[in-house]
Amino acid sequence: MSETIDHNKTRAPRSQRMFGQERPPEGEQAPQKIPVQIDHVELEVEAGATILKAARQIGVRIPTLCYHDDLCVAGVCRICVVEIEGERTLHAACSYPITRPIKVLTHTRKVRQARRHILDLMLSRHYGECYSCARNNNCELQSLAKEYGVDYFRFGHPEQPLYAIDSSSHGVVRDMNKCIHCRRCIRTCIDLQEVGVLDVQNRSYESKVVTFMDKPLADVICINCGQCTNRCPTGALNVKNPTDEVWDAIDDPAKHVVIQTAPSPRAAIGECFGMPPGTPMTFQMNTALRLCGFDKVFDTNFTADLTILEEGAELLQRLYRALVEGDSKQALPQFTSCSPGWIKYIEHFYPEMLPHLSTAKSPQQMFGALIKTFYAEKAGVDPASIVTVALMPCTAKKYECNRPEMCASGYKDIDYGLTTRELAKMMTEAGIFLPDMPKSGFDDPFGAPTGSGVIFGATGGVMESAMRTVIELVTGQLVEDFYAHANIVPLRGFEGIRYVEIPIQEVGPVPELIAHLVLDWNWLKGFTLKVGMAHGTANAKRVLDDIKAGGRFSACHFIEFMACPGGCLGGGGQPIPTTPEIRAARARAIYDEDMNYTVRKSHENPALLRLYKHFLKDGPCGPASHKLLHTHYTPRGKYIV
Repeated sequence: MSETIDHNKTRAPRSQRMFGQERPPEGEQAPQKIPVQIDHVELEVEAGATILKAARQIGVRIPTLCYHDDLCVAGVCRICVVEIEGERTLHAACSYPITRPIKVLTHTRKVRQARRHILDLMLSRHYGECYSCARNNNCELQSLAKEYGVDYFRFGHPEQPLYAIDSSSHGVVRDMNKCIHCRRCIRTCIDLQEVGVLDVQNRSYESKVVTFMDKPLADVICINCGQCTNRCPTGALNVKNPTDEVWDAIDDPAKHVVIQTAPSPRAAIGECFGMPPGTPMTFQMNTALRLCGFDKVFDTNFTADLTILEEGAELLQRLYRALVEGDSKQALPQFTSCSPGWIKYIEHFYPEMLPHLSTAKSPQQMFGALIKTFYAEKAGVDPASIVTVALMPCTAKKYECNRPEMCASGYKDIDYGLTTRELAKMMTEAGIFLPDMPKSGFDDPFGAPTGSGVIFGATGGVMESAMRTVIELVTGQLVEDFYAHANIVPLRGFEGIRYVEIPIQEVGPVPELIAHLVLDWNWLKGFTLKVGMAHGTANAKRVLDDIKAGGRFSACHFIEFMACPGGCLGGGGQPIPTTPEIRAARARAIYDEDMNYTVRKSHENPALLRLYKHFLKDGPCGPASHKLLHTHYTPRGKYIV
């Protein structure tokens, strides 16, 4: 079995260049080198490189606020000003391109005074009490004020807030009283995600970051991805925090509080406790959650495996109807449906393509439905007393669990969504230092996770999990016969868009688990399965436009979409800061954890097979699973159950 990846050799769009994936055109000459002196240190840099980039090469720190590794350069805050020999004025290091030999000084008296004055001006409009701010001790403005010795408000300080706090959204809270006009949020929303919820109104001192017509976030096209909160340097944008309600439930003896944990937070939460990015904390976190008071700790990877079976069965049904029965109305390619930010994006911008979405719910919502039905019955607990909490890397998960149709169990399936940052603060409140915790496993009856569930957290992970299962179910052979150690490497990577072909040369017998779907696989013999992956909604837009234009991706059969850069590991609720290097470290942790599991394929999860045998007895995509685990769309594109 062979595979191909079609690398786009044209110039990458800005969103993809910001992920650091642009390659120089083939045959291009090596860039010109220019000699530079920074703080009396000699070096050579590529022509066009910025002073900031050059300084970082030699370990010289220049403070920044508006600059971010993921975003295009703005040069609006001026905190990074430096002196250039022979120049009358100071220049912003983040936006000054080096095109000739220059001598730069980064911390002269003139530079320090300028930076201090800039900070004083920002603080003159920055209303808020640091102690009660969610970004206290993780605020870039606060850190710079300390670094530059701000000990009084030189230009005054607001005594009253100017703007009302917008908490209308389920995922994101806006407090423009803390905004410093760095415009990171605007560049994130417009350039990185290409959603365009935020923009600047008026100019100079009267400027303000606003939504369309200054409406609340809940009333505009915000997809709740939370990427703006990860890049805001202050507390102007933050995640809506339900931890007080979760504590109340834990402290209520009449409530049975269970939590499910997704893979991405476990690869990142250590950062909140000073650990290097990519330090896995899966089993230490289980112990900490029990100490916090949760009655049961479950692994979302169980329903990630369940999603693979349900979504994969649905794909096989669509292919059978299209290829064998000749049904031209089958919506192909099928799109994944486990990223709620992506779901909200397609609902807003491409509602005509909603039939392409898999009807399978996300792992979070599948688990909620099972906890208040299967688990409640098995444990002898009244589902009305169960409080379900989901630990997720994603702020859009808060929106998803509050969608009115997410009540297949007869109750609200997931009561509260917690982000990685919020859980870390809960642990700190409980006096827990996570790295010191002993390891412990997950609770029954959902058993141990599989490696396929773990890799859901990285872009391409859902597709790889699905292909591990599809290859084995269809061919009757081990995936290891085609890919070493079952690692389908062509599906991995941080390119914004990826395309892979998987030929099916031979087929085997239909496994009993899905025998109710098809009689044989002969119709797939010699078939080439074409799959695609896109992370970040800017890249999702490119793929959807390509499909509408009849391009390469219109011939795909299955496409994975993730709303956030890097997939779930780059979610809006993950630790701050985020950079391409940090996301890559988290991905390595996820793939390393996958390799450590005994069972690494969703269809081999013994607890999952028991669930189908004793509860979802009619198998994947059967009536029982459709009732609990799937959603459907009306002609208007609205979810119904």
